[in-house]
Amino acid sequence: MSARVHRMPFGATTHAEGVEFALWAPSAETIVLEHRSASHPMTRDGGWHRLTVPGAKPGDSYSYRLADGTRVPDPASRYNPGDVHGPSVVTDPERFAWTDDAWRGRPWEEAVVYELHIGTFTEEGSFNAARERLGALAELGITAIELMPLADFPGRRNWGYDGVLQFAPDASYGTPDELKALVDTAHSLGLMVLLDVVYNHFGPEGNYLHAYCPEFFNAGHRTPWGSAINFDGPGSRTVRDFFIHNALYWIEEFRFDGLRMDAIHAIHDETRPHIVREIREAIDAGPARERHVHLVLENDTNQSSMLMRDGRGLPVAGTAQWNDDLHHAVHVLATGERDGYYADYADDPVCRFALALAEGFIYQGQPSAFRHGEARGEPSARLPPQAFVSFLQTHDQVGNRAFGERIHALGDPVLVRAAMACLLLSPHVPMLFMGDEFAASTPFQYFCDFGPDLAAAVSEGRRSEFGGFAAFKDEAARARIPDPNAEATFLASKLRWRERGTRAHFSRLSEVQQLLALRHRHIVPHLAGMAGAGIYRCENDMLRVQWDLEPEAEGASPMRLHMLAHFGAAPAEGVQMPPGEVIYSDGAPADEDAGRLARGAVHVTLEAVHAG
Repeated sequence: MSARVHRMPFGATTHAEGVEFALWAPSAETIVLEHRSASHPMTRDGGWHRLTVPGAKPGDSYSYRLADGTRVPDPASRYNPGDVHGPSVVTDPERFAWTDDAWRGRPWEEAVVYELHIGTFTEEGSFNAARERLGALAELGITAIELMPLADFPGRRNWGYDGVLQFAPDASYGTPDELKALVDTAHSLGLMVLLDVVYNHFGPEGNYLHAYCPEFFNAGHRTPWGSAINFDGPGSRTVRDFFIHNALYWIEEFRFDGLRMDAIHAIHDETRPHIVREIREAIDAGPARERHVHLVLENDTNQSSMLMRDGRGLPVAGTAQWNDDLHHAVHVLATGERDGYYADYADDPVCRFALALAEGFIYQGQPSAFRHGEARGEPSARLPPQAFVSFLQTHDQVGNRAFGERIHALGDPVLVRAAMACLLLSPHVPMLFMGDEFAASTPFQYFCDFGPDLAAAVSEGRRSEFGGFAAFKDEAARARIPDPNAEATFLASKLRWRERGTRAHFSRLSEVQQLLALRHRHIVPHLAGMAGAGIYRCENDMLRVQWDLEPEAEGASPMRLHMLAHFGAAPAEGVQMPPGEVIYSDGAPADEDAGRLARGAVHVTLEAVHAG
């Protein structure tokens, strides 16, 4: 057993003599530390305010008092049980006894990701309750869980993207040690744990940095949330260090196996290296020397340059990116919806799905009609398929619908089932959103718990947002949209685990488990070192994709993966079947020469490619 701690210049640091407190606030002439029931003026040291309190210890509460009397929590608080407006609490990061000394992570090509929200993943909505369910995910064939953001947010419920205390796991889920226990248990089951982090903005309630540290923001860059975080203006070095330390903190102190960086396209940074690359460099120079650590990006601009590999095949910045393009094509294909950004994928969704499977991005520099002709994306054919985390849905696409419906509640079940097989048997890194595996009946709706003034604005804004859609033109229709601040909206979004055992849901669960078993047995052994795109063809609502894979062992033959899928309204006749050993076939004939494909058929083969 061993303890881990990440040392940093921010926040409260425990040592033998007491606790050292450090706050960066260049514009503040005076800061007073409120420690338990005593007040202590801090020493100004350049832009820093510092004080060591002898006898202070873990469990002590503290806050900082500004010149106007406002008391604020530590922006680098490790624990804030009184929520974002309350005092911070000193913790002992070395107290938790880890049992995973032998854990070295898993290579990225083995990843099958499961995105989950701690508050709705279980009825209890806690770290401890989630930990009890990890065995079921490992048995299913999941190899990585991805937790939606945990940074302390206002109120008792939130998706997590309104966090304001970047180092404090939200206390509504449990203590820091209980989060560590979740990660420790996951590692014992062979599961990686990724954490979603938000470095592009702070939430609208509880962010006190504006009050005493305007240097943290750059008014020269505007965002939907106000002034951008200062990654490239005067004083940005300390701000950059704050987030670099945050990344390392989660990886070193909590033993996360990687991060998913939310919406990096909303990060304004004109310096070199970009903050994403600098975080990658810090990870490579630190924890990645001892174990596999991955950096997954969300990036609406489809920057392939953020996913390039070096001469050793290692990522220069992002290990992979969430592939919204593939999702959008599948959504149009399965549901027929063409509103909003789906219009960019509506002309031939089957062919666009094929392109996404083969090359990752669909938009690789061509104009987007939805974006009024603006060019979007960079060429992606040089990237390995594992540079793309692909999915049929995520919290975003489900929760940003008015009623939070999942794709299996909206789409043609035959086509959704076929798309799932294509996804799980492709060389991409597949991701399931919690409940996908058993076609959960519960929605995932947008929920929050803001103070009264902001709550009313958010509720009204949510309903106005959908006013442009035909289905919500009249006020009565908009009034049916769930109130994000109502507890009922949150409770309706909780998974019902008992559904897994009922007939319809168990059938889906069994299919997913079988597909993942086939993936791990036949495809994953050939993914390490794979480079470059696949080749695709599509006609008459049928797609063909083939990928050149790596040999399973030195001296063995290279392999070629063939995928054939039919999404047309009627069966297809006279279809030429791909060569190789059949590893999966549904809706295709047992006799390969018969060449008849049912609607929703998927046929996957693995061919040994012999020289000459």
